[in-house]
Amino acid sequence: MLDFAIFAVTFLLALVGAVLYLYPASRQAAGIPGIAPTEEKDGNLPDIVNSGSLHEFLVNLHERYGPVVSFWFGRRLVVSLGTVEVLKQHINPNRTLDPFETMLKSLLRYQSGGESVSQHHLGKKLCGRAVMEALQSNFALLLKLSEELLDKWLTYPETQHVPLSQHMLGFAMKCVTQVVMGSTFEDDQEVIRFQKNHGTVWSEIGKGFLDGTLDKSTTRKKQYEDVCTWAICFLTTSEEVQKKLHEEIDQVMGKSPIMPEKIEQLRYCQQVLCETVRTAKLTPVSAQLQDIEGKINQFIIPRETLVLYALGVVLQDPNTWPSPYKFDPDRFDDDSVKKTFSSLGFLGAQEYPELR
Repeated sequence: MLDFAIFAVTFLLALVGAVLYLYPASRQAAGIPGIAPTEEKDGNLPDIVNSGSLHEFLVNLHERYGPVVSFWFGRRLVVSLGTVEVLKQHINPNRTLDPFETMLKSLLRYQSGGESVSQHHLGKKLCGRAVMEALQSNFALLLKLSEELLDKWLTYPETQHVPLSQHMLGFAMKCVTQVVMGSTFEDDQEVIRFQKNHGTVWSEIGKGFLDGTLDKSTTRKKQYEDVCTWAICFLTTSEEVQKKLHEEIDQVMGKSPIMPEKIEQLRYCQQVLCETVRTAKLTPVSAQLQDIEGKINQFIIPRETLVLYALGVVLQDPNTWPSPYKFDPDRFDDDSVKKTFSSLGFLGAQEYPELR
């Protein structure tokens, strides 16, 4: 009888231990402040969906718990960093992984095929070089497509609405498809067909990733926010910025043809683009996988933890950016501000795609 009692107690303790381990709400997030899972299987995914976006969810989370917070993707612990100071503690200046690819692979439990860091770095370097060479060798084509769009706008009556997002996305698609895939995409109908397919794929990935309905819905609506759209939108709100940018372009370009090397001299134009990326939060989230146990402030980050860089939160932190919701390209006239922006990966060798 005693043996049976010992067995029963041992079994119950083991069962309780298993439940505590398997149910994510009971597991401690390494002492990092944050929220427990709302559902056993999905973690905080319902909270993210209810917030409207991952960015809005992170904004609320950091407002409540501070610069280092935790939550759950399913049964997986995720840590989010929300200030420049904590990001600088974590960012590896020699990182070679693509942040969006890292996040997707981590959450989908992707196993690497054995590619080494040096191989990945070499591949990324070659790809970057190929992109730059393609842009330079096709500069005349890009200029032609730009002039075609401008001529189209000039035919509109002054009071006519311009569907800016649609036009800029179409312009981007035309440029990319003709540069990469050639004359087939000189036909506007081919570009439109490609654009529809592109939208379907990315809306399915984005929406299905968040709410788990990847296989449940056949129709999605995706809004695109690219740099050109937002830059022009912000310019319409500030005549002073328009005037200053026009003066610089007129001074640098003059009446001579537009050349790539002259574009590099447009310092204020670069400031406008930087401020566009910051204000519009075009890269609201980046990600890194914690290879080894790490530490941020007093918090220990366990190995294999997905670490999110809440860049949308960081880029509008009033402690780093005075008047954070104001579109002010002049803030990037300060070298220290550029250095901060660069440390987040938006300038230099680690520059993000949309800024290129």
